[in-house]
Amino acid sequence: MSQVNPTLITFIFYIIAMVGIGLYAYKATSDFSDYILGGRSLGSVVTALSAGASDMSGWLLMGLPGAIYLSGLSEAWIAIGLIIGAWLNWLLVAGRLRVHTEFQNNALTLPDYFTGRFGDKKRVLRIISALVILIFFAIYCASGMVAGARLFESLFGWDYSTALWIGALATISYVCIGGFLAVSWTDTFQAGLMIFALLLMPMIAYLAIDDHSQQFGVLLEAARPQAWNMLEGLSTVAILSSMAWGLGYFGQPHILVRFMAADSVKTIPAARRIGMAWMILCLGGAVGTGFIGIAYFQQHPELAAVVSQNPETIFMELNKILFNPWVAGIILAAILSAVMSTLSCQLLVCSSTLTEDLYKVFIRKNATQNELVWVGRLMVVGISILAIILAQNPDSKVLGLVAYAWAGFGAAFGPLIILSLFWKRMTLNSAIVGILVGAITVIVWKNTMGDTGLYEIIPGFILSFISIIVVSLLGKAPEQEVIERFEKADAFYKSEMAELKNK
Repeated sequence: MSQVNPTLITFIFYIIAMVGIGLYAYKATSDFSDYILGGRSLGSVVTALSAGASDMSGWLLMGLPGAIYLSGLSEAWIAIGLIIGAWLNWLLVAGRLRVHTEFQNNALTLPDYFTGRFGDKKRVLRIISALVILIFFAIYCASGMVAGARLFESLFGWDYSTALWIGALATISYVCIGGFLAVSWTDTFQAGLMIFALLLMPMIAYLAIDDHSQQFGVLLEAARPQAWNMLEGLSTVAILSSMAWGLGYFGQPHILVRFMAADSVKTIPAARRIGMAWMILCLGGAVGTGFIGIAYFQQHPELAAVVSQNPETIFMELNKILFNPWVAGIILAAILSAVMSTLSCQLLVCSSTLTEDLYKVFIRKNATQNELVWVGRLMVVGISILAIILAQNPDSKVLGLVAYAWAGFGAAFGPLIILSLFWKRMTLNSAIVGILVGAITVIVWKNTMGDTGLYEIIPGFILSFISIIVVSLLGKAPEQEVIERFEKADAFYKSEMAELKNK
């Protein structure tokens, strides 16, 4: 009789639970608004945790701890930048976007919102923004599937192709069945699993160091003398580039859609507090895992072979060493959670863009709600197949583009989102120019100026922001109807916030 594999059993139960949530969400999905935006019914806890989980991919449990293990706290600047960017996104964008999308004909997607906000009667902005979303998310989805496949491959020894299909099918099933509610509810569960694993791991690793209170500093000094120095080997450009990751938050469709789905603008302040607390604790746990891991493996060099070869395995290796196999299975499911939560939201955003912004507008204007839901499900399957094809070769060059997909979204949509919510004088032509300037700058800078060390989101974001302002001021003012809708939404947001503050 073959030996029971506790980790495999834990993963199977986890995947069954996710599909079960999808089936439950299926019953709550009655129309297309439910399928792609949950009927705008998310409370503060689900809004906060689903936004956090969809943001943090496998990088949180693999890439960041590995970078800290290899270089020390000098790699923590990116975490600081992400925290600042996320907080500003919650503060400046979340509530206003929730209100403005509702006033813009109850927009269900970002291209839908842009169309109403700028009176895009020729639908040029809708098409351009939809294409930007589809191009970058096709790459993102492929990357997520590779990460999931690599996890299954390393844990269970499956061949890459088998691991790819199993990991993909697990995510596709609950997204396709339950839509936005399934994604949001599973993200909330996955966020809980992620924070549990990230808080537990560094504490147990620290306690596992013999005579830890006296030896930790000694071991750290012996292994990485400059580990405490956050400025070690970094120029001003390098620090700014790391922190500039925070700019990306303003333009990430899979995060912004969570704000749009909140049940009320009054939900946002509580969601901000919950979401930021979750994010800070998770990033702190990831940094702590890599940092404490330096001392642990310095004391136990006989166990360090795998981590020395690939630092990104530090979380998995500590888990194998320190925990009972059954507990280890639960904690490793947190890595799968990070991968699945991000991938599922990306698949749904792609599906909603294809269905709401292209199929409904250009193919079937009079499509019924039931038809749109089923078209949305078919689109999830279609996009997934495309992503699987792109992910067939894990060394494919397309996956190298993921490094600046975040910058692409941030530069193309970030300035557009911010100015559209704060400046009524912004015009349709400036929105089109802003998207194109941001996206093109990121791509050109990455391929021609990458050796400067400056993260491409910085020039992309700045040039997009400037181009929107210049084109708006040089052009004709928006139609009065467009300005009036903006003013009504802005007034409603301010009155709701004033009422909330006075309570």
